Amino acid sequence: MNLTDTAREIRKKILKVAFWGGSGHIATSLSAVEILVQLYFGQILRYDVQRPEWEERDRFILSKGHGSLLLYNVLAKAGYFPFSELEKFCQPGTIFGSHPTVAIPGVEATTGALGHGYSYAVGVALAAKIDRKDYLTFVLLGDGECQEGSVWEAAASVATYNLNNLITVVDFNGIQATDYTSKISRAGDFNKRWEAWGFEVLEIDGNNLHDVEKALSVERNNLPLKPRVVIAHTVKGKGIPMMENNPQWHSRIPTDEELYQILLEIGMSREEFDSL
Repeated sequence: MNLTDTAREIRKKILKVAFWGGSGHIATSLSAVEILVQLYFGQILRYDVQRPEWEERDRFILSKGHGSLLLYNVLAKAGYFPFSELEKFCQPGTIFGSHPTVAIPGVEATTGALGHGYSYAVGVALAAKIDRKDYLTFVLLGDGECQEGSVWEAAASVATYNLNNLITVVDFNGIQATDYTSKISRAGDFNKRWEAWGFEVLEIDGNNLHDVEKALSVERNNLPLKPRVVIAHTVKGKGIPMMENNPQWHSRIPTDEELYQILLEIGMSREEFDSL
């Protein structure tokens, strides 16, 4: 599988599903595409779509649950359910809401209340230690989400129990709900905050598949000495120039006129878009 092509395909389908549902956080989902594509299709995450509850599977938890458009499309691509199921996105009675729930095959945790997914991931990783299981847990946080006090309570537990089987990834795209993250709450030296909790800090280009692969590849029989946090610098709205690094697109759905401009930007005809 060509992961660059897969990332491009996922980005188009994120846009498509958002139009099906008339809802969703497109730009938030676009920023982390390479992270999930590398995890699921780069032979990092251990899983079996035929056995979603397989006890030995690795766990991925999307703490920034409003990025559900990305997770749903990756799970569909992996084979947990047909892509056509996502036509129900945000429709009455659907399991595919704007935030993921465990009713969906492949989803490990119901998330969306920011900061809670990280605490859940800590519990999952601690359970693996107690049960002497070698599965890994990966969790994706948003940089704005890291303003939540519960994130740092969870980080303290990671350090206390030396959960080096938990890989923390921060989608550091620099934008949250209404503005640039730095204008809403100054994080100071973000890396040093994690180091102070006892983490190994890796800083990468989160939209570079090679960088992501190096940072997320962990030998389960030779774990890092300290818990690892990956600060993944990404571009919010990555792949759609109109949306890139623009706070106005945090939760907006493009108008038909804007969609026309977007399709021109990404070199896609309306017929191709409609036939996805």
